[in-house]
Amino acid sequence: MKELLKRLRKYEIQIRKAINSQMQGDFHSIFKGTGLEFDDVRPYQYGDDIRTIDWHVSAKGHGTYVKTFKEEKEQTIYFILDVSASQSIGTKGRTKYDRAMEICGVLALSGAKESSQVGLICYSDEREKFLKPKKGIAQAYQIISHLEKLRPHSRKTNLAKAISFALNSIKRRSVIIMMSDFIDEGYFHNLQSLARKHDLVVIQISDKRETNLPSLGIIPVLDTESKKTLWINTAFGDFRQRLLTHHTDRQTELMKFSRKHQINYLGLTTDEDYVPKLLRLFKVRNKSIKTT
Repeated sequence: MKELLKRLRKYEIQIRKAINSQMQGDFHSIFKGTGLEFDDVRPYQYGDDIRTIDWHVSAKGHGTYVKTFKEEKEQTIYFILDVSASQSIGTKGRTKYDRAMEICGVLALSGAKESSQVGLICYSDEREKFLKPKKGIAQAYQIISHLEKLRPHSRKTNLAKAISFALNSIKRRSVIIMMSDFIDEGYFHNLQSLARKHDLVVIQISDKRETNLPSLGIIPVLDTESKKTLWINTAFGDFRQRLLTHHTDRQTELMKFSRKHQINYLGLTTDEDYVPKLLRLFKVRNKSIKTT
């Protein structure tokens, strides 16, 4: 636990330094989405979100107007983590779950220090952990501790159920950061509903072992969720290429879906430094905030 906290503090300091030097902003703006309190209207400008158009005012014939909002003082942040067995893929200390836990820890600490309320949902195909949002650094440490100690009851995945639980449990509009490998089917409809109701960020974490199988002939492969061993001929035809193509297609589909429904998307692998990618994501979010 001490080693984890030491690593998280290092990443947090690294991110804060980069934000202060490169972005001329504060960490608080990372989590800020469109405000919730209506303020006024102003003429539409190129790049404005069409969802903010005030059609009632615009219908009066004096041009197109958009609503402006005041940011609420207290921001609520929820982390949704997929904790099914597929998240255990990777090397020791660098599994998909390890990466998700680190990112969650860094952002929870940062959010707590900026007086945001921070909450947590861990899901497999059932609810594994639910912490209601609270303010304070103690809450961030509580989240990190729970993630470190968590031993899921189920090995299976059901993203649709996880998102449905979030939709029913989170009443107030919040920033939601969802982390998973997104290896599942039938969850897009619920994800779209979540994006309509909240400010949504999805972080897709993958491991190269899932796509870069060596050509070793017939080998046993363990399905981590079903615990079944499958025998696969890695040297047969274009098997490895089809595996890579399937992974790429699934990732591309989620990226396109996210772009269409104005969800911030970030793709990561377990063996890369995620800090630069997080910084780029924050820059995108800051730009979108400034145009609202």
